[in-house]
Amino acid sequence: MPRPRNGRRPHPTRRTVLAAAAAGLGTALAAPLSACSPGNGGGRGAVLTFSWWGNDDRAARTEKAVRLFEREHPGVTVRVSNAEFGSYLQKLTTQAAGGGIPDVAQLDYRQISQYAGSGALLPLGGAVRDKTIRTAEMDGEFLRTGTFDDEQYALPMGRGITGYAYDSAVYGKAGIPTPRPSWTWSDWADANRRIAALGLKSPDGRTVTGSNDGGGNEDVFENWLRSRGGSLYDGQTRLGYTEDDLTEFWTFCDRLRKEGAIAAARDTTQANSTETSPMGRGLAAADYTWDAPYPGYSDLLGASTRFGPVPTAGGRAGTYFKPSMLLGVGAHTRHPEEAARLVDFLLNDQRAGDILGFTRSTPGNRAIAARVATTLTDAEREIYRYAEAMEEYGLDAPPAAPPRGDLAIQTAFKRNYERVMFGLATPRHAARELIDAANRELRP
Repeated sequence: MPRPRNGRRPHPTRRTVLAAAAAGLGTALAAPLSACSPGNGGGRGAVLTFSWWGNDDRAARTEKAVRLFEREHPGVTVRVSNAEFGSYLQKLTTQAAGGGIPDVAQLDYRQISQYAGSGALLPLGGAVRDKTIRTAEMDGEFLRTGTFDDEQYALPMGRGITGYAYDSAVYGKAGIPTPRPSWTWSDWADANRRIAALGLKSPDGRTVTGSNDGGGNEDVFENWLRSRGGSLYDGQTRLGYTEDDLTEFWTFCDRLRKEGAIAAARDTTQANSTETSPMGRGLAAADYTWDAPYPGYSDLLGASTRFGPVPTAGGRAGTYFKPSMLLGVGAHTRHPEEAARLVDFLLNDQRAGDILGFTRSTPGNRAIAARVATTLTDAEREIYRYAEAMEEYGLDAPPAAPPRGDLAIQTAFKRNYERVMFGLATPRHAARELIDAANRELRP
């Protein structure tokens, strides 16, 4: 991150950052918007850093879009970097602690409160209000996912949704109807039992189970909880569920695993990618997943792979449209206007949309999403149609970004359920410990 020649740029207090937001990104964004328009040399000499996570295809497309932005904004140079998800998050945390994140950074939904609350992100409300960053083609409830304390700190790049990758051929053999948006958790459990009862053999000779074990996945629990009218959080300092809620969910998963209906503990703990997931290894007929990774299942497992809905509770869907990732601007940026314009370009320029395609799931800009959708084929077209079907079915609005302690709670959630899987704790005992740990993390 560039710093002034006379030394280290001081870390702004949160009050200072919010004051800048009230001024519409300060005097840097008070200049006429034509100052950086194509071909006039505005922003000459500005150097931006932009980082994101993702695979090689996403990296190549993103860099191509960035080079187009540079051509449209003479004098602005964008230095890009890309990494694998885990290492990217770790590096961003280190950068935030050491003086500042990049000028423009791709962010996970779970990071917004953490970085906005610590003053690492620049408020973008001013840039949105003066249309430096345009939001007219974005759903208002979806935009809310990038807010903290009612201020816009990030904007969603893609609109993701959860579902199940499943082997339709195996479902057919078991006599299971094609999953519909209204199917229930009870239907899902029965489907898993019926698949296990087939006695199909995996490559290592074990019986194929119905699905992966989502007990340690906080996303699965959130879908289960929301389908019952609950929520993960009640504001920034309180959980939205009780010990009884979590005990019931973990007991449900624990019972299915002990019956052999869902994946064994050792297979769940080894899963960290499509290839190593129970379904990817031929150990299960379905895997809970997000829409963006789903094409990897289709590529790996063949034409019988389908994408089906997450079960409901009495018809109420718990899944929702979540930002697959968001773009934010580092609070230390020396070029806030140029950084905001890069964000706008990546989100709203049709040419950038054509280049980026669905590499970050369905674009948040509805006009660009509809435009790119006409070019989709195979698995990508399937998930686009799935999202349309779920929207028509009816989903609740997405929650605001989770509180700052969520990442630690997510880690504890997985760790505590692993103790249940390996018989080291009962669902009740593990749930009590998780609730205690979560309350400590959320303490004001």
